[in-house]
Amino acid sequence: MSRSEDICILVTGSAGMLGRKLVERMLRDGHLGGRQLGELLLADVVATEMPASAPVGARVVVTDISQPGAAAELVRSRPEVIFHLAAVVSGEAEADFDKGYRINFDGSRALFEAIRREGYVPRVVFASSVAVFGAPFPEVIPDTFFTTPLSSYGTQKAMVELLMADYTRRGFLDGVGIRLPTITIRPGKPNRAASGFYSSILREPLQGKEAVLPVDESMRHWFASPRAAIEFLIHAANIDSKTLGVRRTLTMPGLSATVGDQLAALRRVAGEKAVALVKHEPDPAIAMIVGTWAQRFEADRAQALGFVAERSFEEIIAVYVEDEMNAQVEKD
Repeated sequence: MSRSEDICILVTGSAGMLGRKLVERMLRDGHLGGRQLGELLLADVVATEMPASAPVGARVVVTDISQPGAAAELVRSRPEVIFHLAAVVSGEAEADFDKGYRINFDGSRALFEAIRREGYVPRVVFASSVAVFGAPFPEVIPDTFFTTPLSSYGTQKAMVELLMADYTRRGFLDGVGIRLPTITIRPGKPNRAASGFYSSILREPLQGKEAVLPVDESMRHWFASPRAAIEFLIHAANIDSKTLGVRRTLTMPGLSATVGDQLAALRRVAGEKAVALVKHEPDPAIAMIVGTWAQRFEADRAQALGFVAERSFEEIIAVYVEDEMNAQVEKD
């Protein structure tokens, strides 16, 4: 394959969990959509650790896309695929109104506008969220359900969905939005996301550590593993976007489960001793945020296009154990 056939890719938010895993996956594959990886730009507000297997054209850029001129620099080399993952997480966006809007909305608009001014049409895969939906909900939310978010984070994501659709309609970019379920089990340490406990009540006990549960066990939510999320992103970069029509954002498939379902799966995988490490400490602020989120989706459009997620929490736990714990877990 000649160098002219290599593909240039930009990942914003590359230092985050999904950004790192996405880069690792692309490097492992060595290609995207059948084209060999060429220039790879990894952009975040902190330095992204460059994998040893990165191609010669890979570069780490420390930048804030919401700052004047930053986005223009990132698209100057005209990356053909842009994975836009950069965002302030839900809890932080609610706690810091100005920062949430500056990064999640202003930064996204700056990126889209930089693409327009550069005068080319890349595929832009935007990581949205099911937080764009707000109560009251039907028992199962169809693809046609309206977006009425009840958090600043959800509002910011919904605004970017609309912006991306309009820039796509005008021919400035080729946008595909994917509304991610809550990604569980996230590796590493807890972050400021309101949904972080959904991971910690499994991750920490699997490692023999205590975890705090701030909501009732009856709380139901929509989940997928990090591995499934990376598959979503890769698939969104490769699909024929003409099949989306004017509705450019898809709700991703996932698993609807309660906290009690999570703990039951943990018990089956790691035993009662692991479940005993989960300590109930109610937090009304967190319960209020996650209580406004949707619980179950049809995701028919995404499934028809080949997007796939896990069907049980045992599967989600198995992904974490395999990917992060070398397939080893003790059971009492």
